[in-house]
Amino acid sequence: MKNDIAQAVAEVRMMTAGQLKDICAMSVQAIPTNLTFEQAEYVLSRKTEYASHVQEFFPSVADLTDPVKVWERFYQKYFGLTLDLSGVKIPERTPAQVKEFTRLIIVAMGLLQNQVYDACHRVFKGQCWRYVNDLDASITENERDSKTGAYAIWVRDTVEADEVHKNKSADMVKVEGLKTETSLERNLHELKYFAETGKHLDIVNATLCSGSRISGGDVPGADWCDDEFRVYYWYGLDDRNPNLRPREEVSRHRSLYGSFGVKEASQLFVSLEISIICLDSRS
Repeated sequence: MKNDIAQAVAEVRMMTAGQLKDICAMSVQAIPTNLTFEQAEYVLSRKTEYASHVQEFFPSVADLTDPVKVWERFYQKYFGLTLDLSGVKIPERTPAQVKEFTRLIIVAMGLLQNQVYDACHRVFKGQCWRYVNDLDASITENERDSKTGAYAIWVRDTVEADEVHKNKSADMVKVEGLKTETSLERNLHELKYFAETGKHLDIVNATLCSGSRISGGDVPGADWCDDEFRVYYWYGLDDRNPNLRPREEVSRHRSLYGSFGVKEASQLFVSLEISIICLDSRS
């Protein structure tokens, strides 16, 4: 995580001459024009104190580039939440993953799907639609949740869901042992991306939120279509097409089967049971 912050600081652009001019103009405009002689003398006699107050207004480079602090400001602005996310464990990535999984998503403790959808509805000026009114009541199973604490994941920073996983069903995702975005994570991803760019995700394809299940076992999806953000459809576990794609994630949460798929893991368990039986018969 320290390397991520250091890299962000190293990539910081310096202020332009135009920006400096605008800041100076703002400062001049903030000075009352009806000060008395005594008031002006009071300020002038405290130049160091005045400069200190002005400098305090400017955020540090770290405050603007530290991904965790960026998320704290995001939650304050869009959810009215004042959070300290400094204790969130940021998942480690392999060298290959550092290049590929570059977008950090932090889910606040106790964050609800309806909260995220309502924020999207407000920010997108009503251009939202959901398949059911109560997402939290309908989507009951998730690979991760924040009931006991905030957590973080890394995902690919792409507009469209993962090209490498196109035409994969939820069953295929499970067999491959992939960890993928939940419905809440995908919707939070949408809002954060819009906050940064003013644009939307999945304008051509759709995300299969295979990290989540509704109460009946089906899988939710999300996209931007017909000028609205849609949390929609309950896909069957074997539903797949080239435009339906899960979003893989890197997190501290590990699959039950590790790097094995369901089939391989089952074969391993059977082999272990046979070995144990053989050992027992020899004793």
